[in-house]
Amino acid sequence: MQNSVLSVRQLNLYVRSLIESDPRLCDVMVEGEISNFKNHYSSGHLYFTLKDSDANIRCVMFRGNAARLKFKPEDGLKVVLRGRVSIYEKDGQYQFYAEEMSVAGLGDIAFQFEQIKKRLSDEGLFDSESKRPLPKFPKRIAVVTSDTGAAVRDILNILARRWPLAEVIMCPVAVQGEFAVPQMLSTLDRIYSGCFADVIIIGRGGGSAEDLWAFNSEELARKIYESPIPVISAVGHETDFTICDFVADMRAPTPSAAAELAVPDMAEIEGILKGYSNSLKNALLSKYRLCDAKLSACLSSAFFKSPEDAIINKKFYELDRLCDSLENLVKIKLSDAEKRFFTAVSSLEGLSPLKVLKRGFAAVQKESGAVTSVKDAQIGDNLDLRFNDGNLKCEVLEKECF
Repeated sequence: MQNSVLSVRQLNLYVRSLIESDPRLCDVMVEGEISNFKNHYSSGHLYFTLKDSDANIRCVMFRGNAARLKFKPEDGLKVVLRGRVSIYEKDGQYQFYAEEMSVAGLGDIAFQFEQIKKRLSDEGLFDSESKRPLPKFPKRIAVVTSDTGAAVRDILNILARRWPLAEVIMCPVAVQGEFAVPQMLSTLDRIYSGCFADVIIIGRGGGSAEDLWAFNSEELARKIYESPIPVISAVGHETDFTICDFVADMRAPTPSAAAELAVPDMAEIEGILKGYSNSLKNALLSKYRLCDAKLSACLSSAFFKSPEDAIINKKFYELDRLCDSLENLVKIKLSDAEKRFFTAVSSLEGLSPLKVLKRGFAAVQKESGAVTSVKDAQIGDNLDLRFNDGNLKCEVLEKECF
């Protein structure tokens, strides 16, 4: 019997039916490294190649299965796939249809945690420079946690004991399960928009990694980073770390520790204020004693007992000083005048005609005045010759001109 002629599609469909009828290929687990990874966001399907050192196989994971993944696949990641083998009849290549995927050698949750942590750290969301200091004396504290757990009771008791002046604003939310992240995001939005708190405490008590997973949400971490007010993350116990712990302004090892970090201790503040009060009292007492001593000294002073005498004596003393100054000034003036007088006398003596007369000269005069030339005298004139020691009366008998 002659074989029937098949179309390519018919041949591929036949081979596909053979493969899919083999129970060993309907539920297969295979391990390898992801390469050529593509995420078609429009459809939600994942396409990639799974390879080892000797071979590779094309793989696809459809949207329904991909939505259940707890981590983001990427090139170079070693994974374990569970699924089936079949042929895509259009191109005739067989491929692996993955229904489940897990990280080889590492839990899915742990791997996703490290993925988110690295991504946010690279973006700078964990940098210490972005951390804000907590307010020293908060007036309002928003507590975002479950209203039924032990954590909220611990927080409220410690806040009431340490700092009863603060108003506690309870913001109850689910802290695990599918509604936890949406409720916390919505609550934080209301707190941010209302600005009715000075600090936020967000957290829960301890639990398994799955129980704490909501606090590893990348979306929640980014929302905390956007907070306009300081945030304290208090998730689990001392050994538990979540993504929220890294991005918050302060990480508390427990909810109780978060309450202690959020507020000061009233007893400690009262002790400090009492110390300030005692210091102020001592300073005022010391100032009072100093002023009292100054007042006593003033009251016992001679000026206070007899102010008139003190004023008069002071004026007399000032008058005596002025008299002494005036006397000294007059003496100086007289001395200067005496010196100028004797200098003038010496100058006048140098110009005095009497000194000339002492050297044998005489001053000649007649009734009309001084005779300074032969021409001023005539024969028969009576002349008066004045010498140093007396006068001579003479008559001109003869006149001779040179």
